[in-house]
Amino acid sequence: MLLNGKVVLITGASQGIGAACAAEFARAGARLSLTARSAEALVRAGGADALVTAGDLTCDQTRRQVVERTLERFGAIDLLLNNAGFGSYLPSWNTPMDEVRQLMELNYFALLGMIQLVAPQMRERRSGMIVNVGSIAGKMPLPWMTLYSASKYAVGALTEGLRMELRADGVKTMLVCPGYVTTGFQKNARGGQAPAAVVRNRRMAISAAECARAIRRGVERDARTVMAPRAGWILVALARLFPALVEARMAKMNGTA
Repeated sequence: MLLNGKVVLITGASQGIGAACAAEFARAGARLSLTARSAEALVRAGGADALVTAGDLTCDQTRRQVVERTLERFGAIDLLLNNAGFGSYLPSWNTPMDEVRQLMELNYFALLGMIQLVAPQMRERRSGMIVNVGSIAGKMPLPWMTLYSASKYAVGALTEGLRMELRADGVKTMLVCPGYVTTGFQKNARGGQAPAAVVRNRRMAISAAECARAIRRGVERDARTVMAPRAGWILVALARLFPALVEARMAKMNGTA
């Protein structure tokens, strides 16, 4: 998809990967509709030309308002970039269920809710792309982020199934799997921080701007999956070829082996 003149709706656009994507897509000529909780941060991310809708995406009313305002302003949505989400370092075996539900509400159910609002108009026009930001943790489980991994596995399965559902309608989907990106994600994750061994081994860290460039290039070439950085595929391959060895290594890094 060539982005010049296209309408792009980005969730979680106030900081990190979302804000970097807003800047990257704007440079490519896209018209932006941005949403997150902070109106002030959205204005900083999108500039004067972007449509800004602040609110809590876990609320159905907010999701509807975002889509309705975008369609009123631009008449169509060419690309939905589902980026909103948060992480958790809390162990799955003792995390309170209300916190688990909060994680899934934003990382999965809000994402699906946005898709259900946007996909019908894309199907009607027989054109569009839905981009869902998953994680490398959705390709191989990370024991220090088990619940987050589960939410991103769900996002990955949804994205791939949706691709087949919408294939005949001319609507495409793309899954984005960031590795470690230097944003405020870790600071905002529930339950403190990653184990020290994990922090020390983050050799493949990339910036939010680098991740945004990878996403933009993936959109332009109609990619199915974008791994950022691409070296993350090596880790995924190792986990599939040598699961016992990788699990033992991960458990040791987590301090549970």
